[in-house]
Amino acid sequence: MQDPAITPELIAAHGLKSDEYDRILEIIGREPTFTELGIFSAMWNEHCSYKSSKKWLRTLPTEGPQVICGPGENAGIVDIGDGQAVVFKMESHNHPSYIEPYQGAATGVGGILRDVFTMGARPIAAMNSLSFGEVTHPKTRQLVNGVVEGIGGYGNCFGVPTVGGEVRFDPAYNGNCLVNAFAAGLAETDSIFYSAASGVGMPVVYLGAKTGRDGVGGATMASAEFDDTIEEKRPTVQVGDPFTEKRLMEATLELMQTGAVISIQDMGAAGLTCSAVEMGDKGNLGIRLNLDQVPQREDNMTAYEMMLSESQERMLMVLKPEKEAEARAVFEKWDLDFAIVGETIAEDRFLIILNNTIMADLPLSTLASSAPEYDRPWVETPAAEPLADVPGVDPIDGLKALLSSPNYAAKQWVYEQYDHMVMGDTNRAPGLGAGIIRVHGTEKMLAFSSDVTPRYVKANPVEGGKQAVAEAYRNLTAVGAKPLATTDNLNFGNPEKPEIMGQFVGAIKGIGAACLALDTPIVSGNVSLYNETDGQGILPTPTICAVGLISHADEAITGQARDGHVALLVGETEGHLGQSALLAEVYNRVEGDAPHVDLEAEKRNGDFIRANAAMIRACTDLSDGGLALAAFEMAEAAGVGVTLDAGDTPTLFGEDQARYLIACNFDSAEMLMSAAAQAGVTVTMVGKFGGDTVSFGGTSAPLAELAAIYRSSFAAAVA
Repeated sequence: MQDPAITPELIAAHGLKSDEYDRILEIIGREPTFTELGIFSAMWNEHCSYKSSKKWLRTLPTEGPQVICGPGENAGIVDIGDGQAVVFKMESHNHPSYIEPYQGAATGVGGILRDVFTMGARPIAAMNSLSFGEVTHPKTRQLVNGVVEGIGGYGNCFGVPTVGGEVRFDPAYNGNCLVNAFAAGLAETDSIFYSAASGVGMPVVYLGAKTGRDGVGGATMASAEFDDTIEEKRPTVQVGDPFTEKRLMEATLELMQTGAVISIQDMGAAGLTCSAVEMGDKGNLGIRLNLDQVPQREDNMTAYEMMLSESQERMLMVLKPEKEAEARAVFEKWDLDFAIVGETIAEDRFLIILNNTIMADLPLSTLASSAPEYDRPWVETPAAEPLADVPGVDPIDGLKALLSSPNYAAKQWVYEQYDHMVMGDTNRAPGLGAGIIRVHGTEKMLAFSSDVTPRYVKANPVEGGKQAVAEAYRNLTAVGAKPLATTDNLNFGNPEKPEIMGQFVGAIKGIGAACLALDTPIVSGNVSLYNETDGQGILPTPTICAVGLISHADEAITGQARDGHVALLVGETEGHLGQSALLAEVYNRVEGDAPHVDLEAEKRNGDFIRANAAMIRACTDLSDGGLALAAFEMAEAAGVGVTLDAGDTPTLFGEDQARYLIACNFDSAEMLMSAAAQAGVTVTMVGKFGGDTVSFGGTSAPLAELAAIYRSSFAAAVA
């Protein structure tokens, strides 16, 4: 088949700017072949090269005594003691999920699971963070149903528990939903596998499923805005098979036990191109690939298609040659392809051969580490206007408004479609705060949380970035876990717009400050830019996933409030209503500044909770909906009423940070308040649990009536 002529239109269709194409000409000293153009396009797009974000990502704290491996590998690795490590990462599959919700979400789960087991870790937990347009938008229901079904379909079949996550709705996501997938796994610290190739003349081996035409150009599509040609992009969405992935994981982990693996890399975005280039570049080696040896499931595939296919369930490995027979036997046992498709070479070359013809011959190092890097112009987000007066609301009416919103209603319709009990180590079902998984065969547990409040980030990117980290930190603390580290998924609009780039820069500054202050370094992550449709960007959504350790099961705070328990509030309340849930849901106003995040108070209050966990029966952090929503959720989960003394709107619905609500026995309450005074922490008695009504400042409603609203509103909106 004749290659198309390289025209300005073809260059633009590959997501390359004219000056970037000029740079390619300068590097190779000639016009690229069609395959070479595809390779440059894949490696230099935003999704693979981080060209707009690298400068700022370097400012994030990524180190600590607990960190074994920070950003730059398939996933981050953190020590949890006893020769064990937790391996985790979060990634986006936003564009594919908007085009084809089921497969887009399913392959997002598949890709993040491969990132984890590629490192030698067995996946033990998954989470997701989902953002959709307004519920009344004609596409929202289809997207929600398809995405949730895709996540459940893949994760359940693969056999990993989904232990938590979040779902939000806002008109800003009408044309561009967000699907962020997280996975964590367990590894032995002396059996971790990395992606840097080493040794010259070593076999490069293709593992897993066959290569097809699905997903060709997916990475380039993920780095572009949407417009009215969106339906034409459907072929760039991959198709997943969780049963093949399950076999691939078992085969890979078994292969690692043979000592055959020099380096290994998941074939994710840009498939064979990205995996081969990254392995070679990290090892300062070149790679020669013979595409005739690539297992194919379709006839007459071109070099361009094979190099850019994003078919799922595939890996690339550099193998110790003397172990070839042993390694091949493992993959044949699991009925998976095992093919030697090339070798490492000393020269800095990426050499692609098909039918004895050189289809690409490029300096490999220029494809990855020498990709363009931009210092995009940015403008600071202007300070928010002061919040105009917010009229007081009847406390129960305000609570009902929150409970009937799909943003704050119970999400059991979502998580009941996910298997959270598979593997038998889940300690806490989704919907109760941080998810908890027992570390099998030990007394340890790991806790996981995913958080961001996009409207805060839009109003004040620095404080919003801080708040996302702080809320994840609090969610872990509230179950008694010591936060260890974080992964991020930075979802923004078009970085070529200075105001969008300003949101990104501000959020990074806030995230960095919070991770430093709370000792939760960023060890892995993903950047997803160009989340826009017809020029309309999403809300800035820098999702933070945090992982924490509960050293012994006895230290976990997993009880429930019960009749006679005292309600204690930890932290200072000023009644901040700017950008609050109440303001949005009751008054339809998105105004004011984000709440200020005092990182010293976050640390101090978090340390206090963990130090006094033995006296705390139940605990939750305060975030959206403030004290009112936190008290209701704690009461509803336990099936017991709650009475709060306060009746004023700012105290009940304000969203001040660094706060927790505790349920405890009366004698413990006195001891906690005494301990708090010594620690310089503010603790206030705000009410009590008991009975069967919810009463705020004397206004009340039956718990059963409110629970019915809370439990039914989400499904009514989207099912």
